[in-house]
Amino acid sequence: MIILPAIDLKEGCCVRLEQGLMDRDTIYNDDPAAQALMWQEQGGEYLHIVDLDGAFAGVPKNKSAIKLIIEAIDIPSELGGGIRDLETIEAYLELGITRVILGTVAKENPELVQEACRKFPGRIVVGIDAKDGLVAVRGWADVTEKLATEMAREMEGFGVEAIIYTDIARDGMMQGPNIEATRALAESISIPVIASGGLSTLDDIRRLLEIESSGVTGVISGKAIYSGAIDLREAVALTKGER
Repeated sequence: MIILPAIDLKEGCCVRLEQGLMDRDTIYNDDPAAQALMWQEQGGEYLHIVDLDGAFAGVPKNKSAIKLIIEAIDIPSELGGGIRDLETIEAYLELGITRVILGTVAKENPELVQEACRKFPGRIVVGIDAKDGLVAVRGWADVTEKLATEMAREMEGFGVEAIIYTDIARDGMMQGPNIEATRALAESISIPVIASGGLSTLDDIRRLLEIESSGVTGVISGKAIYSGAIDLREAVALTKGER
């Protein structure tokens, strides 16, 4: 299991939100490229980038900051937020993003996911954000009636590389990840699952390592590493069995 440090972009700055609410943000760095390089230097193996403005607008909004991040780092990266068509996917992959995360569009236009997987095999990831087991879309503003496990199986059938699973009630709240929901989702499919939302202590990572065999191959960390609640170097060492 690997740790994916997060870079969440709002108006060109590196921020964290509480429960996905744009008016409950904390700015951590006004130089996202420097922050990305810092996470790489501290052992981050894969960078998780979200264009928050893009997620709410439905179109890319932080492309210049994303370009600077990609130019600054050597590790692979994944990007989500406002990616709703093949042209945007292709543009970001050409920019140097390793894989693209499709969220809202995966629920609303699954045919696009199928087409993207055919055109860019191994480079499409789907983010499933859920509240009480139900899929939430449009920057978490709308909760649907679709089960997260049902959507995960559908996306697996399309050929996506992995699922990023976020329990939105936990995100940015430092209350620990929803282990049971993450395990249930991972066991419902055979492709990798990356856990997201609520990571707050090294013990949370230990608990996730216990369900690694269910298919949980990574965990995204945002607020915990920004606030210092988790030391990224220590977290990486833990996943490698060095602690």
